[in-house]
Amino acid sequence: MKAVVMNSIGGADVLEFVERPEPVAGPGHVVVDIAAAGVNFMDIGVRQGMAWTEMQNPKILGVEGAGRVLAVGDGVAAFKPGDRVAWVYAPGSYAERHSIPADSLVKLPDSIDDRTAASVMMQGLTASHFATDFYPVQPGDTALVHAAAGGVGLLLTQIIRLRGGRVIGRVSSEDKVVAAKRAGAEHVIVDTEGHFADEVLRLTDGTGVHVVYDGSGPRTFEGSLAALRRSGTFCWYGPVLGGPGALDIMSLPKSIKIGYAVFFDHIHTPQLFRERTQQLFRWIEDGSLQVSIGGTYSLADAARAHKDMESRSTTGKLLLIP
Repeated sequence: MKAVVMNSIGGADVLEFVERPEPVAGPGHVVVDIAAAGVNFMDIGVRQGMAWTEMQNPKILGVEGAGRVLAVGDGVAAFKPGDRVAWVYAPGSYAERHSIPADSLVKLPDSIDDRTAASVMMQGLTASHFATDFYPVQPGDTALVHAAAGGVGLLLTQIIRLRGGRVIGRVSSEDKVVAAKRAGAEHVIVDTEGHFADEVLRLTDGTGVHVVYDGSGPRTFEGSLAALRRSGTFCWYGPVLGGPGALDIMSLPKSIKIGYAVFFDHIHTPQLFRERTQQLFRWIEDGSLQVSIGGTYSLADAARAHKDMESRSTTGKLLLIP
């Protein structure tokens, strides 16, 4: 089968489209024929040596996707050949086929197509964690969402609105404003230098927002602090762009609460994984959650997908189609 591997740490040019052995359904595993695989900033972090360092190169990138079951291993009763499934965090998903632990899979309803499912697993569960678990948005809350036209930002904005909150979005260019507003952002700030806090305070009559969701790296950290109201919550995520450095907890202003949100804490058991995923599917089925696919690439073009994502020029979800 064909797969995309990284041969060393580096830029997108370390990715190679190669032939790899066919996967086997070992005990507790399911072999899936992959219809679509998601591209995430996490994959770029792996390529840059920020994760999976214990795994030898060459290694297959990718952690999420959707497809159809080809074979099941011993001990697997929940799935059978022919079932349509999706998954999150199954390393090795940039491939035509993959052997995946059964606990990492969820069945797909007929109403959810493969590309939509592959688009919503990691980013949808991440957005769900942020708005329903890490900081449960309440009716009337105002949130600042960074990268509001990105894959997480578009889904997060919609979930905040579903919960009765208001969204101020921040985007990096004028051509992303329409996408952020279409998702439900009431106001959208265009900013690349981290000079957004004054506008957020103006839009909130000087009080600041209840919660900031910031995965944009160190450049926006101070502005996000300034944009919060007293006792507001700072949700920091996305390690690829780096952290803010050492923090003196006694220097944090306005009695704010700050934390690093990891979506695994939202789905730390197979039961929670399936419950949270089914909620996402219900929102999609009833039209409450719109999934934006910003680009599709052949599996062989994974390097181009990485370059496009790193350029920050894309909106929505990027997919690889084997």
